[in-house]
Amino acid sequence: MATTVNPLESAERWAHLPDEMREEIDVFEKSLRRFQGGQTPEKVFTEFRLRHGTYGQRQERVQMQRIKIPMGMLTTDQMIALADTAEEYAVGVLHVTTRQDFQCHFIDINDSPNHFRRLAETGITTKEACGNTVRNVTCCPNAGVCADEPFDVTSHGWAMAYFLLRHPDAQNFGRKFKIAFSGCEDAACGLARMHDIGAIAKVKDGVEGFKVYIGGGLGSLPYQAVLWSEFVPADEMLPLSQALARVFGRDGEKANRAKARMKFLIAKIGFEEFKRRVEEERARLPHDPAWEAQLQAAREQLKDEPLKAPSALEVPEDAPTDLLEWLNTNVQPQKQSGYSAVEVFLPLGDISSDQTRALANVCRRYIKDTIRTTVTQNLLVRWISNEDLPAFYEELKKLDLAELGASRLKDVTACPGTDSCKLGISSSRGLAAALHQKFSNGMKELGNRKDLKVKISGCFNSCGQHHIADIGFFGSVQRKGQKNAPVFQVVLGGTTDGNAETYGLAVGKVPAKHAPEALERMAKFYDKEKQEGERFSHVVERIGRARLKEELSDLAQLPTFDDDPSFYADSRQTWDYKKEVGVGECAGEVVDQAEFLLEDADRLNFEATIALEGGNSGEASTKSLEAQNKAADALLFTKGLWLSDNYDRVGEFRKYFYDTGVFWKPFADNYFRSSAETNGHSLDIARKRVEEATLFIEAAQDVYAQT
Repeated sequence: MATTVNPLESAERWAHLPDEMREEIDVFEKSLRRFQGGQTPEKVFTEFRLRHGTYGQRQERVQMQRIKIPMGMLTTDQMIALADTAEEYAVGVLHVTTRQDFQCHFIDINDSPNHFRRLAETGITTKEACGNTVRNVTCCPNAGVCADEPFDVTSHGWAMAYFLLRHPDAQNFGRKFKIAFSGCEDAACGLARMHDIGAIAKVKDGVEGFKVYIGGGLGSLPYQAVLWSEFVPADEMLPLSQALARVFGRDGEKANRAKARMKFLIAKIGFEEFKRRVEEERARLPHDPAWEAQLQAAREQLKDEPLKAPSALEVPEDAPTDLLEWLNTNVQPQKQSGYSAVEVFLPLGDISSDQTRALANVCRRYIKDTIRTTVTQNLLVRWISNEDLPAFYEELKKLDLAELGASRLKDVTACPGTDSCKLGISSSRGLAAALHQKFSNGMKELGNRKDLKVKISGCFNSCGQHHIADIGFFGSVQRKGQKNAPVFQVVLGGTTDGNAETYGLAVGKVPAKHAPEALERMAKFYDKEKQEGERFSHVVERIGRARLKEELSDLAQLPTFDDDPSFYADSRQTWDYKKEVGVGECAGEVVDQAEFLLEDADRLNFEATIALEGGNSGEASTKSLEAQNKAADALLFTKGLWLSDNYDRVGEFRKYFYDTGVFWKPFADNYFRSSAETNGHSLDIARKRVEEATLFIEAAQDVYAQT
């Protein structure tokens, strides 16, 4: 941890910074001091610091700092600045996120202003990395070197990122706003269809433009993006984004943050009405010269050039096996003949300050600042002349950065989970590390597969993108007797293909200790059942989730603490998952009945899932409501209410858990709405009801675990 320096650095020291960046950092520092002096309400300062990328952590008195890297584009100077500041102000580790940002943990907030200034010297800002703003604009890391792209989308992403940064029309949102650019429709690189604005490169009559999707998002309730237009000319993207931002800022939810994303506004008023409002807003927008200027500046400033001439790769016959394997798994040819891109695999998305500095210096000998972070939490080093690949590999080996398997199954995506996140329920990074260890010791063949992806979240919020994994996990808790155990919901049937064209659904829980075996079993099941050309998501839909749940049924069993206490410690942790809760002797039967009802709730909601995939929307909606009723009854039983009492379930639940704030209100609101509805639902609505029921039951489990 860095020692706090004098908070007010001399104006002369930082006079060389761009005026806008220098002034906003000064404002941050002054606001921090006002808050510490009791002059600014905590609520106000919290949102303010979030808009500068400064998050609270699970641990007290330290912060996580998110650092915005538009399109993931990095220079070697920026890498060294990141390495130096992570070492000086944090713990010497940089973490690559699924949005191509960097995060540093365990920072004293008093160091934040000078941290910002040091980064600003290389053009990096943390402005609007978090908060109710336009988050980092992501872009396919292969843009410009991919053989399949219609054109390079990098300049368009850059123009969008800097046009909306600090834009007055993008400051009044109820929640975050995410944008992605993809060069190809079928590949996984851009993941455009899970964003508020997703743009996929397309050429029509010789004009560059985009197939545009809007209103996508994961989170606790995932929504598939809606097709806005098959073709939007490239020069119309910035005004379209401005019109979308204005409508979202004006009409989006503000009071209920759980319903404040664009996807909920579209669901509330309907796509046609939303589109009418946006088109009306676009028509009244006065012409802004920045629309053309930003795109022109991007084209002039972004020079993706090689350092060395193209060359052929010559591998000697006696080349070591590890080099050959690395060339096969971590290297991809560019569309420019004689050059390749190298993906540097970062397990858990982490790279140390020492490694980052050293890698920057190595890159300076081989390329011209053509490095990008990836949405798979790695680094992509582009424009390496092919004859340099063996030497570059040897340099990576010295830095312990030559691990095989980038973008393979072993390349697991994971959010911070309980390591640092306040919302984490189970250790997603712990499970990812356990999987990585198994892939390196005994499961190497499985880990090197290209046809499966695994993503892990520490809770239902999908920061680890579990919904778009072939096999996803999200953290939960299960109580057995008087002890709580970490468990993971298994989510099957999503995919990153087609820019995240399908989302998975939960099939049931397994204890954290059984999660690696569940993964291995699903891979074997896929090999046994797949037909020619079938992806895992196809097999899931054809076979059905009931069959897959059956495959995992024995792994779902949680032994008692007395039988095996190891199930009650989280991944990579030797202590009890939660402290034992003291209860009276009369509570035994209550606990047993509540556990039974919660198990019934899980069962009913899975039956709703089966009905949904069978196209029976009415049964799916009915079953999902029954499941929520069971979960509500489980909690009411802990208050002394018996089913035979014929109580007003919704009324009593509201009194005991909603009005008291014990239960998370957004999930309860969904339950109240479902309870009041009598009409049938479309498949899309039924799917949302099933997702809502899953979240309601998860929240009930969490409340019960704390009783």
